[in-house]
Amino acid sequence: MAALAGARSAPVLITASAIGYYGDRGDEELTEESQPGDGFLARLCQDWEAAAARAAEHGCRVVQTRFGVIQARDVGMLVAMRRSALVGPVVRFGYGRRHQSWVALDDVTRAITFALATPALAGPLNVTSPNPITNAAYAATLGRIMRRPVIPVPPLLPRIALPGVADELLLQSAKVLPRRLLSAGFQFRYPTLDGCLRALL
Repeated sequence: MAALAGARSAPVLITASAIGYYGDRGDEELTEESQPGDGFLARLCQDWEAAAARAAEHGCRVVQTRFGVIQARDVGMLVAMRRSALVGPVVRFGYGRRHQSWVALDDVTRAITFALATPALAGPLNVTSPNPITNAAYAATLGRIMRRPVIPVPPLLPRIALPGVADELLLQSAKVLPRRLLSAGFQFRYPTLDGCLRALL
């Protein structure tokens, strides 16, 4: 904070938070104005954002990006699912009804650059595709592109494998929309999961 206070010109601080901020919310549509959720991940995101917000007291424009599940070729969830599907079926955790808010890595970097160049953007900023889908639709899309079958895994199995954390890591539902990015004129390069996965795979 001392370095920010001593800056010659007003700096911009962009923090990396996550849609875990909203917790498990079922079918509710969530925007930057939505209230925070409950649980460890939600509290962690809230504490992280609150600490970063203090920079505004020193004249800093603070942007608190809340990332969805990032889709990338070499890291993250897609890599694990692709490796599994190369030797077996695509796995779908739970009953397929939970909402999965995702975003392409390319759009993440473009959104950060956009936020840096847009003085009107400050505060929370959802960085997610404008088209969240259910995890059943995600698995079906990946299976279609990779030409692999999809099998459901009941919630009990991940809860046994990851006791105490499976619900927050694998079974939460958050239908998050990037309202502020869209209102500011940002255009997603990969607004649909099909186009995103085909470009990556």
